[in-house]
Amino acid sequence: MASRRNFLHHGMGLAALGLVATPLIGCASRTAAPASASASAKPRAPRTGVPPQPTQLASVDRSITSQSRQAITEMEPPPDIFDAQALDLEFWLKPRTLEVVRPASNEKARLLYWKDGEVIDSAYQELCHLLRDVNGKKTAPIDPKLLETLWGTQAFVARYGIEQPLEILSGYRTAESNSRLREAGVPAARQSLHISGRAADIRVANLNAEVLGSLVRSFKQGGVGFYYRSGPRGGWIHADTGLQRTWKG
Repeated sequence: MASRRNFLHHGMGLAALGLVATPLIGCASRTAAPASASASAKPRAPRTGVPPQPTQLASVDRSITSQSRQAITEMEPPPDIFDAQALDLEFWLKPRTLEVVRPASNEKARLLYWKDGEVIDSAYQELCHLLRDVNGKKTAPIDPKLLETLWGTQAFVARYGIEQPLEILSGYRTAESNSRLREAGVPAARQSLHISGRAADIRVANLNAEVLGSLVRSFKQGGVGFYYRSGPRGGWIHADTGLQRTWKG
């Protein structure tokens, strides 16, 4: 059975070869390239100088695909690949630094906000500002439990070589902003937990939304929404500190 690191990196390698439809690493919406177009080594031409025939190329493709399918079978995912419950106490007691980027305002920050069991107020206030309602231009307290989930998600994947800031697509929302989103057809609940600072819509560059959402769900801190979208940026994950439930939008 593969380790988490090997399984994730193996998935990234197969995706690069175009041999899996939806890579573990990378945007879920990215289209896989045909195996014949992405194989690194071209089949050699016969000594006679006659170019390889289509049947020969097809044979090579079938061979590569067969080997890759066997590799996928051998690389069974470890049972706790998305299971944050497997984390030990040492993980939760270490200082917590959260690195976030806010595309809507072009802001970035890397903040040590928790240490020795205490929230560092100045950093917490700055995180609340970063997760503010950018359109409504208002800031509100963010649930520390939500920040814990965001930090845990980032720290978990960093252990396996994925060191990217969390993209905050939406944090706190005023009731007015939430209503405007609903009127515009954007998926937003009437009593959204964004309004009380208990929800965030997030994304991690180069990390498949399905993998990200499964990890967030394993923290068992609240609801998780999977939002799949086409395009180079892919979808996003809604995380909140309400009831434990899962949905797709």
